Amino acid sequence: MSERIDRIEERLAELLRQTDELSEVIARQDRELDRLQGQVALLLRREAERESDQTGAHLYGDEKPPHW
Repeated sequence: MSERIDRIEERLAELLRQTDELSEVIARQDRELDRLQGQVALLLRREAERESDQTGAHLYGDEKPPHW
């Protein structure tokens, strides 16, 4: 019985260690996701500004080209 409890305790310790590691990975990915979302927002603002600053140029975006 004691050996069985020892194996269970070892397995529990390993699972707790793995859970801690996964928690750290998730936290790191969450920070990275926040950073990337900020970069995307910045790029979208810059692109919107660039499009609004263009004079005389027609941007098609999602429109079909005129030859269609």
